Amino acid sequence: MSKRLEQVWAAIDPERLRRTLLEMIDIYSPSGKEEDIQLYLEEILAATGIPVQRQEVEEERFNLVARMGPEPPLLYLVGHVDTVAAWDIEDYAAKEKWGVVRGLGSADMKGGCAAMVETWLALASLPEAERPSVGLLLVVGEEENGDGSARFLEQECPAWVVIGEPTSLLPAFSHFGYMEIALTTQGRRIHSSLPELGHNAIESMLRVLLQIERATLFDSTEEPKLIYSIREMSSSRAGFVVPDRCEAMIDLHLSPDTDPARVRQELEKILVKTRRAIKGLQLEVSFDFESGGYQLDRNNPLSVTLEEVFPRLNLPLEFVPFRSHSDGNLFFQAGSKPLILGPGSLETAHTAEEQTSLAEVEAAARVYAALALGEGFQ
Repeated sequence: MSKRLEQVWAAIDPERLRRTLLEMIDIYSPSGKEEDIQLYLEEILAATGIPVQRQEVEEERFNLVARMGPEPPLLYLVGHVDTVAAWDIEDYAAKEKWGVVRGLGSADMKGGCAAMVETWLALASLPEAERPSVGLLLVVGEEENGDGSARFLEQECPAWVVIGEPTSLLPAFSHFGYMEIALTTQGRRIHSSLPELGHNAIESMLRVLLQIERATLFDSTEEPKLIYSIREMSSSRAGFVVPDRCEAMIDLHLSPDTDPARVRQELEKILVKTRRAIKGLQLEVSFDFESGGYQLDRNNPLSVTLEEVFPRLNLPLEFVPFRSHSDGNLFFQAGSKPLILGPGSLETAHTAEEQTSLAEVEAAARVYAALALGEGFQ
């Protein structure tokens, strides 16, 4: 282990890191309302004396961008500070017990952000001449449309980014693609006691979804190419009547080597057959979002650093694909090479059981420090 890395690891303060994480979780920051948490983090980062830039995304919404070292950074640590909306606005704050921290965003991804901020503070403790050329980017809007990262990429596209999404500290150089599909069925409203005289939009939607689910496109295997999820379904509500409208949203997560355009074409064929098969069906379909996945060559300088540092931290090194959507897709499309790596797990993210461990968050800070100091970039 290099002397510089020893110095930086010694400068990582577990109690300061714990406090940062708990205070970040206690600041409610759903997408669109990130100003308070950015002001909090700006104050912490500015105390190092290293300039912190506000990058405006829209009024009262801004990214934080900081850079250190003698050269333009080839590597950025990237975290999103926004969360999904609280499942219970009275009960979203941090709770700590036996080294486990629960609360909204604890895994996705305030744990990763807190670790990156602690890494930055530890790197800043080095003499200026010994600091690596590295950047820190804290973005808004990832949980909605990625507008924070998109704004950054308008001005800069670093060679590498490390994104602290929850992976249980298993590195992901490959990433699933993602599609969103909106479906609407129309029916005929009639009194609920006379359903045979109406047309039930919910029944039509259920038949459509069943046709899609049964398609060979979604045949399950040990390593599925497509992961199909009905995310939302709602209908018109107007008293004791047969509903005349139903809306559903489908998520598709695509393995890294699956082309979204091909999937869309196959789904369009399925829907043509579905319209013919279901009597009286009135169906509207829109493909609202699609983004391809990627798979990076693991023969790279970040991988070399991980192979060196994980045994030192007694961490299992297993390379996995990242199965959710993230800003990693945006960075890859722009020309960056993303590594997804962070504390916490997707299993609890976006749920009332969201959690991460302080041990994982501290280990993440040490891994981020090693990546920032990696010989491949300095």
